[in-house]
Amino acid sequence: QVQLEESGGGLVQAGASLRLSCAASGDTFSSPGMAWFRQALGKEREFVAGISFSSVNIFYSDSVKGRFTISRDNAKNTVYLEMNSLKPEDTAVYSCAASRILSQNARLYEYWGQGTQVTVSS
Repeated sequence: QVQLEESGGGLVQAGASLRLSCAASGDTFSSPGMAWFRQALGKEREFVAGISFSSVNIFYSDSVKGRFTISRDNAKNTVYLEMNSLKPEDTAVYSCAASRILSQNARLYEYWGQGTQVTVSS
């Protein structure tokens, strides 16, 4: 079992930055692939960014590439999502997820956090 807890969301103006954190606990080595997903009101959940245990493999959705950076600190069992140049369309609940295999497919992720709200005003 892996437990995930996100933090760092909030209300910001367009163009601002936020850093989200996802603290993992439990059997983290069994689920080394970590990712951030988001779900806006009335929309499907979408992949944002993913990172392998070694940080060698990193993926971003086209909508955030160049603005968001995913990273991890394995000593702290924490994954981060640095979000810059935020846009109103980035408004969503952001959730981190853990899986044995790094993927953009949410169905492959066994463990999920509760999510943190990010709201970007124009």
